[in-house]
Amino acid sequence: MKQLELFPDFNPKPNVTQPQLLMTANSLLQWKQRIFDYQQSANIRQPEQKTLFDIAPNPYDSNEIKPFGLQFQNLSCLELPDPGDRTCLYFVVDNTLPLLLYVGETELTPKQRWVNHYCHRYILHYIELHRRYSFDVAVGIAFWYGAPSDRKQRLKLESELIYKWRSPFNKECWQWWGQPFGK
Repeated sequence: MKQLELFPDFNPKPNVTQPQLLMTANSLLQWKQRIFDYQQSANIRQPEQKTLFDIAPNPYDSNEIKPFGLQFQNLSCLELPDPGDRTCLYFVVDNTLPLLLYVGETELTPKQRWVNHYCHRYILHYIELHRRYSFDVAVGIAFWYGAPSDRKQRLKLESELIYKWRSPFNKECWQWWGQPFGK
C-alpha cells in the first residue's frame, strides 16, 4: 500500500470478474438432443459402395470402427499406472444418451496424451453443468488399438471419424455445436 501513496490520483478498483454464463437446463437438453439426432443418423448410414477398382480392402475404414461398440471405462482409468499400450484412437462418450463427445488419437499412452489435454477441462465443465441441474451423466472413454502406426494415416482416420460423428468437443466441430464448455 505504501507504493500506492506515491500516486495520489490512483484509485485502485476492486477486482471484478464477469459472471460466467451458463447454459440453461433446457438449452443443454436441446444441445444434446441435436447432437444425438445427428449421431444416430451417422450411425445408421450405409457404408460407401465399393467399386470394381477397390482391389484391396482398406484396413482403416472409418465406417468399420464402431465407437459405441467398444468397451468403455471410467475416466479414472487414466489415473491408474500406464499399461504401456500405445498408438490408439480413443473416444469420450456420455453413455446416458449416448453421445460421442470427442475423438482423439495418440502415439503416446492414453494417460500421457490426456494429462494436459484441453478436452479434459471441457469434460469437467460438462459434468459440472449436468450435476448443477441434477441430470444423469456417465462420461467414459474407450480405446481402439487397431489404429495405424503411421501418424499420417492415423490422423487421417481420426479426422474422418471426427467429421463423420461431429463430436462436439473436437475443435473441428465447433462450427456446428458451438463451444458451450469453454475455450
